Amino acid sequence: MSETQQIRLDVMKTYKLFVGGKFPRSESGRVYEVTDRKTGDWLANAPQGTRKDTRDAVAAARKAVPGWSGATAYNRGQILYRAAEMLQGRREQFTAEVAVSEGIGLKKAAALVDATIDRWVWYAGWTDKVAQIAGSANPVAGPYFNLSTPEPTGVVGIVAPQTGNGFSLLGLVSAIAPVIATGNTAVVALAPDAPLPGLSLGEVLATSDLPGGVVNLISGRTEDIAPTLASHQDVNALDLTGVISPEGHGSARALEVLAADTLKRVRRPDVTDDWSAAPGTDRLLAFLETKTVWHPMGI
Repeated sequence: MSETQQIRLDVMKTYKLFVGGKFPRSESGRVYEVTDRKTGDWLANAPQGTRKDTRDAVAAARKAVPGWSGATAYNRGQILYRAAEMLQGRREQFTAEVAVSEGIGLKKAAALVDATIDRWVWYAGWTDKVAQIAGSANPVAGPYFNLSTPEPTGVVGIVAPQTGNGFSLLGLVSAIAPVIATGNTAVVALAPDAPLPGLSLGEVLATSDLPGGVVNLISGRTEDIAPTLASHQDVNALDLTGVISPEGHGSARALEVLAADTLKRVRRPDVTDDWSAAPGTDRLLAFLETKTVWHPMGI
């Protein structure tokens, strides 16, 4: 057999976590197999993130808060738009990963990827506009200006969507983009049975001018990662979108109890979430605080 006729072996991929703008292996060194949702065939190895990995991700997210929240809204919008550009450039890869992750055809997967790109662009456009709907000049009885302005909450822990068509990328982006568009940083527990589009998203964000630590992506057992986020004192808020456990250690109620110790803002899971619907502004406003300033007139 000639050299050109030799059968070559594919380079099998072991994905990495995305923490602090870098791609570390899991602290434990462990991985787990990710399989085709329809055929059961092996696709790749994903890192088995641990509580230690989650704590490292929170530390990276906390370190990134001052720079990201202090950036101009216009600059944040430019960076988010750059992420959409990079997604567009890797459209075929994401289409293939969404198809095997969700057990759907390439045509439907391509439509979901296109919707994901459009959603990034949509949220990128809101970065310098959200203050117009969340802030106000308040009428007061006195010689004062009274102004209310929105500010980011800080570090937000996100449990990524776990079920339903579109969750592995479109649902994931629909949870992450509004959090970072408003100046927060995020630590995300990816869907354990479909982590590949999310882990590849980290490769996109790393080349999109997004500062390290603004988004951190952890794959592995949600029941290990989510309680760590809920109880961590440096996490300011939780988005429990992907929590599906009705009871027990990883349920929404159990996580809320853990979050109560540090007075976290919590967004509960909503079974009516439709990732294909127009997103609205609810998620943009979910993790904002309001600061009101009084300023005397005529001085």
